[in-house]
Amino acid sequence: MYCLYPYEQGPIRPPSEAHSLLIRVTRNCPWNQCAFCPVYKDHKFQRRSVEEVKGDIVRAAQFFGPNINLIRSAFLQDADTVIIKAQELVEIISFVKAKFPFLERITSYGRGKTLAKKEVADLKQLKEAGLSRIHMGLETGYDPLLAYMRKGATAHEMITAGKRVVESGISLSLYVILGLGGKKWWPEHARETARVINQINPHFIRVRTLRIPEGTPLQQKAQTGEFIPLTDQEVALEERLLIESLTDINSYFASDHILNLLEEIEGQLPGAKPWMLNVIDRFLQLPEEEKLNFIMGRRGGAYRSLDDLDNELLHQRIAGAIDRLRQEGPDRIEEALQLLMERML
Repeated sequence: MYCLYPYEQGPIRPPSEAHSLLIRVTRNCPWNQCAFCPVYKDHKFQRRSVEEVKGDIVRAAQFFGPNINLIRSAFLQDADTVIIKAQELVEIISFVKAKFPFLERITSYGRGKTLAKKEVADLKQLKEAGLSRIHMGLETGYDPLLAYMRKGATAHEMITAGKRVVESGISLSLYVILGLGGKKWWPEHARETARVINQINPHFIRVRTLRIPEGTPLQQKAQTGEFIPLTDQEVALEERLLIESLTDINSYFASDHILNLLEEIEGQLPGAKPWMLNVIDRFLQLPEEEKLNFIMGRRGGAYRSLDDLDNELLHQRIAGAIDRLRQEGPDRIEEALQLLMERML
């Protein structure tokens, strides 16, 4: 159990599902080898029985009682719910809809490797039952980087998976990790990820900025110098190349994660593309001290967009904090930024 509710919940969900009812259909991750992910590392994957899940749904409905009409979306956990048989998932979806009649959206995570093996007919069954959206972690479209990060799927498999979800009529949210290429592979990461996305044309592209969690294989690679993370400015350059390389698609580009430096980069492609590139260029063209002021303000939660730099009071306070950190030592600014990012999570 991860909460005080009278039914079982898993540890994570997408930010866009923050207000969703969480129903745990499977436990943990069947792959559980990604170098950057700490979430399920000490836990084995388990499939819950349909009856066990139904019991949780009943308890959830009883818990919300007269407020059940407020529950408008549900997220089926954990990392790869679509791995179970289609008919079992159809039964679970139908049951949750019956117990929560005001639901407008039901969503789930799905691994690319798993979805690439699914028949479109099975996915259409899930769509007809009520599965509205699948959240799929592409992370990168560059095969050497997929292998390096032990993602467990190839770019071709990711394309197959994404196309099948889109063909089924289920909304597809595709996730990309900014900074995942590090200093070695960032141009290839950006270009090849865009190439894969261009072939899929997902409904949503959702970007997250890389954070290297403690205890992960990627942390070990970073500590030895094998993997060298990008600076915030370099991540912005990478994101610019990614967006610039997106062509002939009408996806919605979302920057809905607290660690993304340029949160305002969001919009419907292709129309919003020039505006998004302009936002990045505005940041890159700032004087170095202004860049640092924005980065510190954003990581500290004071700034939400580049326009916030025009707030003189906030700007002065952040500039003062930077000056004090400089006086404390040459590494204090970077240490403070890392601490702020940890606190944001």
